[in-house]
Amino acid sequence: MQRINIIDPSVTSAETAEVLAGVKSGMGMIPNIIATMANSKTLLKGYLDLSGTLAGGRLSNGLTEQIALAVAGANQCDYCASAHTALGSMAGIDEEELADNLRGGSSDPKTKLVLDFANEVMRTKGRVSDTSLVLMHSNGFSDEEILEIFGHVMLNIFTNYFNHLVGTEIDFPVVNSRDALAA
Repeated sequence: MQRINIIDPSVTSAETAEVLAGVKSGMGMIPNIIATMANSKTLLKGYLDLSGTLAGGRLSNGLTEQIALAVAGANQCDYCASAHTALGSMAGIDEEELADNLRGGSSDPKTKLVLDFANEVMRTKGRVSDTSLVLMHSNGFSDEEILEIFGHVMLNIFTNYFNHLVGTEIDFPVVNSRDALAA
């Protein structure tokens, strides 16, 4: 159950309404996570700024969705599991691969390496081993890409915890992270 109210763009400040209109223009909808973050224009702006900046990085949109799914699975965030399954599908990733990503796996060895690294970042609270960094570098990942992977992990931890805090009502086709992890 939603524990913090969703903001209606028609009854908020002009500044917040404008930000929400921009989200709707870009996505075709205002996801409940965004409408809830709109309770704090500072939080919303911070999230959108970081999200938008990372989206302009070197990592592909598909890979960032796969990272988001691995983080959602590790944190059992059904909202993000649902949202990123839908967004990953729109990025051209097939259903079986998306389900595997939610469990932290991948049929592609390079993607699996990235998801293993993302899971190590979470498990060790950022204290990844030297061996893991060497492995990332030896598989062609630059320092820039490694740091962007880290940024996407942190962004998704933020959204997972936000959804846990507020109980965001899922407005995407529902994916139950616990069921996916048990499969």
